[in-house]
Amino acid sequence: MKKFILVICLVVVSVFSAEIKLLDNNASDFAYQLPLKKYPKFLCEATLENGKVIQFVSVKAMMQVYFHQEYFMKHKFIDAKIKDIYIQDYLNKTKKDAKRSVYVFGSRVVGPHGDDLIPFKDNYSANLFKLKYGGTKVMPFDKITIGLIRYLDM
Repeated sequence: MKKFILVICLVVVSVFSAEIKLLDNNASDFAYQLPLKKYPKFLCEATLENGKVIQFVSVKAMMQVYFHQEYFMKHKFIDAKIKDIYIQDYLNKTKKDAKRSVYVFGSRVVGPHGDDLIPFKDNYSANLFKLKYGGTKVMPFDKITIGLIRYLDM
């Protein structure tokens, strides 16, 4: 029984701590049409309500689609609403729920499409990153707005 519980725990830990793996080597981002395989450090993904998984070149790209889902559905880029979104921690590459993550704004690290939000699993990791690469602010998911994403796109 103890071995069974240990195996279950290991499976759960490996599923939730795994990095985001590229699903298609030829895929491009929906928002910016950049090749996903060129930017594995910034890879993000979303699960749609129909179970389909889509990937993005960065947090900014994912937020563009997240905040404008109707537009992307109308133009057939996605075929259902977004159910869950995930990031991978910039420092250790672990996959984490984007809504439970924190983001560094204003660092010297530039994303695939210019200024971006750098994702982290917790405040400790984000502040560690800020010490090395600078940053104006560490913010939770609920502080990300359409206006902020537009500002990053200027």
